[in-house]
Amino acid sequence: MRLVDEIFPLVEGFYVDLHKNPELSHQERRTAGAVAEWLTRSGFEVETGVGGTGVVGVLRNGEGPTVLLRGDMDALPVQERTGLPYASIARGRDDEGRDVPIMHACGHDAHTACLVGTADLLAEARQEWRGTLMVAAQPGEETLDGATAMLRDGLYTRFGRPDIVLAQHLGPQPAGMVAHRAGTIMAATTNLRVRVFGSGGHASRPETTVDPVLIAANIVNRLQTIVAREISPSEMAVVTVGVLRAGTKVNVIPDEASLEIDTRALNPAVADRLHSAIDRIVRAEAAASGAQRDPEISVVRETGVTANAPEATAEVIAAHRAYFGDDRVVELPEPITGSEDFAALGLPGDAAPVPYVYWFLGSTPHDVWEAAPGATPYEKLMGVPATHSPFFAPDREPTLRAGLAALSLGALTYLGTPQSPAEAGAATGGQAPMSAHAGPGEPLGAAQPAEAPPAPAAASAPPVPSEGDDRAAAPAAPLDDIAPPPPYPGGPAPAPYPSAPAPYPAEPAEAPAAGAQEDQDGGGESTARTDMDRYLGDEENGAPDYGPPPAGPPVPPPVAPPPQGPPISSAPPPQGPPVSAPPPPPGAVPYTTEHDPESGGYPPGGGPSNGHPSGGYPSGGYPAEPYDPQYYDPQQHGRPGQHGPADESGEPESEPPQDPPYRL
Repeated sequence: MRLVDEIFPLVEGFYVDLHKNPELSHQERRTAGAVAEWLTRSGFEVETGVGGTGVVGVLRNGEGPTVLLRGDMDALPVQERTGLPYASIARGRDDEGRDVPIMHACGHDAHTACLVGTADLLAEARQEWRGTLMVAAQPGEETLDGATAMLRDGLYTRFGRPDIVLAQHLGPQPAGMVAHRAGTIMAATTNLRVRVFGSGGHASRPETTVDPVLIAANIVNRLQTIVAREISPSEMAVVTVGVLRAGTKVNVIPDEASLEIDTRALNPAVADRLHSAIDRIVRAEAAASGAQRDPEISVVRETGVTANAPEATAEVIAAHRAYFGDDRVVELPEPITGSEDFAALGLPGDAAPVPYVYWFLGSTPHDVWEAAPGATPYEKLMGVPATHSPFFAPDREPTLRAGLAALSLGALTYLGTPQSPAEAGAATGGQAPMSAHAGPGEPLGAAQPAEAPPAPAAASAPPVPSEGDDRAAAPAAPLDDIAPPPPYPGGPAPAPYPSAPAPYPAEPAEAPAAGAQEDQDGGGESTARTDMDRYLGDEENGAPDYGPPPAGPPVPPPVAPPPQGPPISSAPPPQGPPVSAPPPPPGAVPYTTEHDPESGGYPPGGGPSNGHPSGGYPSGGYPAEPYDPQYYDPQQHGRPGQHGPADESGEPESEPPQDPPYRL
């Protein structure tokens, strides 16, 4: 298979492009088109438009388990303030028609980039596994309805029910760290919308009115007593009023006020008690103020707890520890209060639910982590930009490398392993790996000049299957030629959760079988810096000259027959024109669907392609300004009156960072 070092520049370029061009929930047309193109070039059967803008890819590789890898694609209505050279300047319209800034402030760009990169890696390593690999690029995670939309559109009935579902999410831990938790890992959430009605009038004569602003204010205060006085201290519960709107003019008492309330709980009984108390308080406050009309209370969106399957989590932890090492894989001592709709893919109400494993991937730059205030990891977590922050800027290289390896290892933990070379050939039908470098408009597998040297052969023998099935206990074989993540500066990685339990001891990695093929790569240096110099235009700022490409004609990729197995269905082509042009230059007007609603979400000329699944970005495709650590400093942006980088006049921007009513 192709090494992570070899595919990493393409994945990194894909990530940079997604970060520059974010799209709001259920508007992810450009992103979906780029994902569909990548998966198609990697040999997957691809269908678009699943659940709206979702993309599903299936790679059938003989008899064996079905593994579903899920990544989410949508971004948030947040103004980016990271100061990165590839920071988003995009704007769009939200569900209420308001013009809003857009930013990948929750890491979904990294999730999607690692998803397609892992799909490509596993497609090129088909001789190492058997079964069916499903890939789902999900829309609408931020609105908590994308997973359900894909299920209702036949995710499991049209493409097959998986045996295991895997996903990962960026977190504020140090970059490259992997955090797991068996059982409940994320909370259930419900978003409620409340309208209270009064009787408006002139502000100078309040005695002739029923003031809905006062009713709303009393509701906000009284809601805070629910957790303090109605929920046991041993239970986790959160009630937050994120939106309060009323009035149009200072001297007018309005007729109504509206609130949006967010609740979190780890226990369904606690969640029910929260909702019952909110209903009681809202109606009682309206009645106490003499409102002549009952309040309206409606559920906008909700999702249950995310609870990992314990046995499956233990298996994935063992695989991750065997590769990353004990200091890079930790177990969370308690769930987090963020929420996800990922749990819907486990069919929680089904008689036989689908097991799943969901983990967090650290993304905070190491220097930012070290500079953060606090002596303990818990204190440092409070001082670094987290998801949904306008300053959230993952450390690209260690985060993406760890994400590629973690997701690939998770999949290989469950995909079956051929027991002999003959069986491996039978499992793939003798199909040669698809090349990821097919040119635009050319059929997959057609002989043509390759844009990169051919992939080295996979090293070492397949891992020993676990007892009772053919899943690999520690599937390091296809990835054991990848160098482990670099050490933390100044010594071992700090344990972010020093009191974390460790119920799953590390398992030793399987020794290579005698006579296993040696790695042909030779352990060369990473290509990441070389390629990103071209992508970001860093050579203009004095980056070293890496010289001309090696002499001699390029080696064409192998000719490959079509993917095995029947087609999924008559799939429509990706929406919009093909992704075939680099992102717009600095200063260009960002694309929005308002400008061209019929284009399918692509800017004029489409997105990047140039024969690479990630886009194959040309030299100078991005601004050359290097990352400036000051924009990551939470203290720099925490000072009163200083909310972000100074504008061209030298004055700090006056608009405070966005804090939209969305959750993790």
